Amino acid sequence: MDFSIPMKRIVPLAVATVIVVVATVWFMFGRDRPTQYMVAAANPYASGAGAAILAKGGSAVDAAIAVQAVLTLVEPESSGLAGGAFMLHWASASEKLDAYDGRETAPAGATQDMFLDDGKAPLGIVPAILSGRSVGSPGAVAMLAMAHKEHGKLPWADLFQPAIELSENGFVVSQKLAAAVARDPALAMMPASQDYFFTKDTSGKRIPVAAGSVLKNPLLAETLKVIAAEGIDGFYKGAVAQSIVDAVHAAPSRPGTLSMSDLAKYEAKHREPLCRPYRVYVVCTMPPPTSGGIATLQVLGILSHFYMDQIEPMSLTAVHFIAEAEKLAYADRGKFLGDPDFVHVPVEALLDKDYLAGRAALIDPSASIGKAEPGKLNDKAADNQGTNVSVAFPSTSHFSIVDADGDVVSMTTSVEAPFGSHLMAGGMILNNQLTDFSFVPTEDGRPVANAVAPNKRPMSAMDPVIVFNKTGDFYAALGSPGGSRIIGYVTQSLVAVLDWKMSMQEAFDQPRFLDRNGPLEIEEGTSLEKLTRDLTQLGHEVKPTKINSGLHGIRVTPEGLDGGADPRREGKVISGFVER
Repeated sequence: MDFSIPMKRIVPLAVATVIVVVATVWFMFGRDRPTQYMVAAANPYASGAGAAILAKGGSAVDAAIAVQAVLTLVEPESSGLAGGAFMLHWASASEKLDAYDGRETAPAGATQDMFLDDGKAPLGIVPAILSGRSVGSPGAVAMLAMAHKEHGKLPWADLFQPAIELSENGFVVSQKLAAAVARDPALAMMPASQDYFFTKDTSGKRIPVAAGSVLKNPLLAETLKVIAAEGIDGFYKGAVAQSIVDAVHAAPSRPGTLSMSDLAKYEAKHREPLCRPYRVYVVCTMPPPTSGGIATLQVLGILSHFYMDQIEPMSLTAVHFIAEAEKLAYADRGKFLGDPDFVHVPVEALLDKDYLAGRAALIDPSASIGKAEPGKLNDKAADNQGTNVSVAFPSTSHFSIVDADGDVVSMTTSVEAPFGSHLMAGGMILNNQLTDFSFVPTEDGRPVANAVAPNKRPMSAMDPVIVFNKTGDFYAALGSPGGSRIIGYVTQSLVAVLDWKMSMQEAFDQPRFLDRNGPLEIEEGTSLEKLTRDLTQLGHEVKPTKINSGLHGIRVTPEGLDGGADPRREGKVISGFVER
């Protein structure tokens, strides 16, 4: 049988083969292939809004604006446009890392004794929060506008549309929000918030909003429309600003001094990111006025002297070493940190390799150091400061975003306490961030770095992080709410991802523990409780407690982006592809 192919068929087959080969090569290498984006945020509505912006070709910053606007509506107990934030941004094409400071500032009328009672004793934290004096000039809007000017792609006005539509049409109240309202009796006694978060039964009794019900916020919709149309002037000047000032001055308890001038003069700031090596990675964080970045880098710097990658995750040894390193970092945090525009903050001294090696040498594998003391720095100005004393609450939110160009946002945002000051204006919860200041301005005649002062930014613990691999490429972004516990949550997760090679979700699923230079707090009802006896024998004061972390992060893997959302909250990771 003749298997030869006639010449008249060879030419068409050859041409067809060439076409197939060329088309395959073009498809694999010559065409624009889909690129992945991802959003990890604390509420499905917010994640969805951010993902929708990215699907339209928006940048990571564009998506961050949409996410924050929606969180203002659906997670008012945690963050909002009338609060503050810190953002790290990585521009992949230019290989530039930016740190944006949107922390609130004290009004010009603030005084050092504003949180002292008539007898010059510190106010209780609740009376201080539920007052007009606790409200600082909000920084989130100005910070987002600054970042959008430098890294935005889509029009500013378009980024508020998801939140406007949800505010007008309503959103389904989550279990988290409903529970937060139900356990906060002060909301029912405050103007505006009592009408928004409660209904009345036939007897006139106030009933908290129920999970699953639909809640609308037309006042917020109008505020968002003004900001969308007028930019930051729509927030810091005009009717929206006046409503904020009026609410602060009309506070039922201790009216504040926040003025139209304070709002108009507010400025977000560029800061120099703090970056230090850890193993084969470089970990980058926010600098002061947040303490989170320095403290996390200190803990990692101390742990770099131990083979954490060879220690079993969540073992007795792992918990002991991390907790001891945290004690030392929190001790330094309590003395040396504040607003660098007002006080001397010894950043380089605190992160000095030799200094951290000396701190690591204090850790005994067989016994806890107990109460850690601040380190002795070669810095007389810093050593002459008193101890910072402040209370930070866990009502914050964090989200991480990677866009289709590889640009990254890691942003932590807050109104401070659950529902901030409990005051509302323009449909927004107003922050109580000024209670992050130390209430007492001096200690034994020495000035306290975090004392109140006009136009000053209170110390924070917010800790957005971006990690780079050994070739300098983006590797991971993460952060968490949790007040002063944020540092422990973030550091534990970094060790899990970088040393123990966990996925983001595995890292966030771990039982939580931390030591703020006091008791060793372990998450109640978890496997960590089995270590209580052994930890106690090492000298730790073990305290099982409810943990309210809210970690959200994204990691790069050979298979694509890997995201995680803390199971302790109601966050969601959404991913998609854009044709390039």
